[in-house]
Amino acid sequence: MGWARALKVRTTRSAIPAVVLCGVLACGTMASCEYSYDDGRAPVSSPPSPVITDPVLTRDPALGQTVTGDALKAWAQDVLPDVNGLSFYSSFGLLSAGESRDEETTQLPGGTYAVTLACRGARSAEFTVRNGSEVLTEVMLRCGTTRVKVLQLETDAVLGITITANAAANFAYRVSRI
Repeated sequence: MGWARALKVRTTRSAIPAVVLCGVLACGTMASCEYSYDDGRAPVSSPPSPVITDPVLTRDPALGQTVTGDALKAWAQDVLPDVNGLSFYSSFGLLSAGESRDEETTQLPGGTYAVTLACRGARSAEFTVRNGSEVLTEVMLRCGTTRVKVLQLETDAVLGITITANAAANFAYRVSRI
């Protein structure tokens, strides 16, 4: 028997699996790789989207101060404009810090009413409108603003209105039929 000699073949590793392996590791999966294609055409332009900003309403610095006398009456007339005789009740005044005031409207016939509330001062005032023991609306109003609440009265009623201020504040409100 003879001896056969085996040829020793040198083995080298191919670079392709390393490139594929690096590509998969770099991208994670093919789905997460970004692909871009340049076909020579210009990119599609979209119309610029409109810029939407909230309006900035500047607050009158004078509204941070309370007033008395004719200035209080003039402020109340400004924030509670005349409603051509449909007003059933209105009131305005000055509250000191921590003060609360309870008032009642005149007898109101059943129907729909707008209650306009306003506050002037450094902080806020709380308005609570009741029909007997039922609270119809309760509003914490930042001073320097006005708010309108619509109320539906099924029957005739006398509304109780409580105004509370945590700091000195002017208040004004009007009950008008809609």
